[in-house]
Amino acid sequence: METEGRLRIADVFVGIGDPRQAKKVEHDLVEVLVVAVCAVLAGADDFVEIEEWAKEKLVWLRQYLRLENGIPSHDTFGRVFAAIEAQAFGAAFRRWVSSVVPALAKDEVVSIDGKTSRRSGKLGATPLHLVSAFAAGARLVLGQQATVEKSNEKTAIPELLASLALEGCIVTIDAMGTQPNIAQAIRDRGAHYILSVKDNQPRLAESVADFFQAFQGAPDKTAHTFDEVVEKDHGRFEVRRCYAFEQIDCLHAPQRWPDLASFAVIASQRTIKGKTTLEHRFYISSLPADAARLNGSIRQHWRVENSLH
Repeated sequence: METEGRLRIADVFVGIGDPRQAKKVEHDLVEVLVVAVCAVLAGADDFVEIEEWAKEKLVWLRQYLRLENGIPSHDTFGRVFAAIEAQAFGAAFRRWVSSVVPALAKDEVVSIDGKTSRRSGKLGATPLHLVSAFAAGARLVLGQQATVEKSNEKTAIPELLASLALEGCIVTIDAMGTQPNIAQAIRDRGAHYILSVKDNQPRLAESVADFFQAFQGAPDKTAHTFDEVVEKDHGRFEVRRCYAFEQIDCLHAPQRWPDLASFAVIASQRTIKGKTTLEHRFYISSLPADAARLNGSIRQHWRVENSLH
C-alpha cells in the first residue's frame, strides 16, 4: 500500500468529494477506492470480480485498511464509481502513479487505444468506451478518458494526451486517431508519433500504396531502410518486413502533418495451419526513416493492445 518516500495510494484519494448521503454510508469512500484500485491492478475486470478478489484478500487488506463493515458489494462499488467525479479520481490516480513509477524512458512506446468496457452495456445505459494510454515498458495504464461511443475518440485523445508527461516517448495510435490535430497534440507534449493510415485518410493511404507499388518495381533505385522480424507462436509463423521511407513529398498533403519525417509499410506474412496470408499496413511518423525502430515500436503497439484488452 505504501513505499518509502512515495505517496500512499490512500492519501491521493482523500481530496475526492463523497457525493453519498452521510446517514446511508456504510463503507469509507477512500477505502472503497483503494480496494477497487488494488483489485484492478491484480487483474479484476469488473465490479463483480473486484468484490470477489477483495473478499479473498480481506485479511491482507485489513493490514492497511479498517474495513469496519467488511467488503462492499459489487453493486456498491458500481454506485460509488458512478457517483464520484471521474476527473478528480483520474487526476488522483495519475498523481499516485507518477510517485511510484519512474519517469518514462526515452523511446518508451505509449499506445493509445480505445475499448468498450466488457459488460458495461448491461447496466441499461450506453456502453462505456474508454480511451487508454498504456506504457509498454512499464506495462502500466497511464491514464484513461471515457467517451460516449467509439467515434468520439477523436476528441477524447487530445484531452487524454494533455494530462500525460510524454517527453521523449513514442506515441502509437490506430487509424481512428490519425488526425493532424492529434499529431500536433503529441508533438506539443514533446513526443514522437507513429500513426496508422487506413480508410480514415483515404487519399493519404492511396499515395502510400502507389509509392510502395512503384518501389516494388525497382527497390534498388529508391532510398529506404529495411527490417525483418520472424516470430513463431503456438502454430503461428509470422514474418514482419518493414520498409521505411523519407520521401514525404510523394505523399498526399504532407504539410498537414506536423513534423512529418517518414512513412512506413509493414508487410505481414502469416502462416497458420498451413494457410499463408499477406497484409500491408501503412504508417506515418515524426521519427526518421529507421525501419528497425519503427517496426519495433509498431509491434509493441499491438502487444500493448492485446495486454490492455
